[in-house]
Amino acid sequence: MGGISVRNLDDDLLARLKRRAARHGRSAEAEVRTILRHALSGESERSFDDLSAARAGAERRPGTHASGNTAAGDP
Repeated sequence: MGGISVRNLDDDLLARLKRRAARHGRSAEAEVRTILRHALSGESERSFDDLSAARAGAERRPGTHASGNTAAGDP
């Protein structure tokens, strides 16, 4: 399994995380894993082909970037 480090967390955010972990009887690290698992469980994985097609379509539309966002200054 992989691991990550999250730096530069606000003191308030870290304190809230630790309190939440304590309420759930978990370590802060276990609480972060639970939060991430829950936050990402509803997202569907798009295939590379789907992402590539979406990017190609965005590049063909004037005023959009490959990310699908409109050009700077556009609403």
